[in-house]
Amino acid sequence: MSRPVTLFTGQWADLPLAALAEKAASWGYDGLELACWGDHFDVRRAAEDADYCEEQRELLGTHGLDVFAISNHLVGQAVCDRIDARHEAILPPHVWGDGDPEGVRARAAEEMKLTARAAANLGVRVVNGFTGSSIWHLLYSFPPVPESMLEAGYEDFATRWSPVLDVFDEVGVRFALEVHPTEIAFDIVTAERTLAAIDGREAFGFNYDPSHLAYQGVDCVAFIDRFADRIYHVHMKDVWWADHPMPSGVFGGHLPFGHRDRWWDFRSLGRGHVPFEEVIRELNRAGYAGPLSVEWEDSGMDREHGAEEACAYVRDLDFPVSATAFDAAFSEG
Repeated sequence: MSRPVTLFTGQWADLPLAALAEKAASWGYDGLELACWGDHFDVRRAAEDADYCEEQRELLGTHGLDVFAISNHLVGQAVCDRIDARHEAILPPHVWGDGDPEGVRARAAEEMKLTARAAANLGVRVVNGFTGSSIWHLLYSFPPVPESMLEAGYEDFATRWSPVLDVFDEVGVRFALEVHPTEIAFDIVTAERTLAAIDGREAFGFNYDPSHLAYQGVDCVAFIDRFADRIYHVHMKDVWWADHPMPSGVFGGHLPFGHRDRWWDFRSLGRGHVPFEEVIRELNRAGYAGPLSVEWEDSGMDREHGAEEACAYVRDLDFPVSATAFDAAFSEG
């Protein structure tokens, strides 16, 4: 299968969409996964104005680019999170409002409903994003964490996201959670528990990104097999970790990305430890035919060099499924 190779624009929101589209086309991408911040995709406008959606598509089309998904990670994060001052920096002013935590969560949920409608107007069927989590701070079990507190966190997720998913169902769009630390699902075990909390609703699936699983020690290939029917989108991102003891560990030591004392860090595609050969083979087995969307992050590399390199890497890596057994020619007729 020949999957489109796209670039997620979240890390490029400082550039006008027109400028980024021109660059992405020159680097060889087939399309963009539009972030709902910067000037790349205005959720409120898109939910109300089909002409605006057509204008965004025409802008991309001018450069031979398509769009298959949009992403609203920043607002989605606030739906279930324990809101604090950090969120003001990532949320639109109309969602942050006066900063009252419950008000922020309620407004974020309404914005995610609008995001579903905006996606439908744009003609895409997947919204990628985060959910946030009221129980992420309970990750390390000391003081001892009662099971009832964890169960309450999954109930909170289901209560807050079910009305949002109702709108996704209504407009025929799916939400794809990027399984990730700080979210309600951050590995295989919690992904299963998350699906169970919403009774396996079809509107909810995953934006598969192996980089967030591999450095934790989670089998990123097995994730595909376990959730083959729930992988609605794929991010291509690499991650490196040291093969020797370091001053910090999996939790990062409160160090910024790129710090020499970090045990792990995101890297440009092909320069980390994600087993992409096996990832592609497992995606083929799962029948995934959607885009392979580069989420480019590498603190030690020029991003334009990296984005172009990553596009070429993904194209070389991807390959179609065989329609026949390799030894079929030796079979008796």
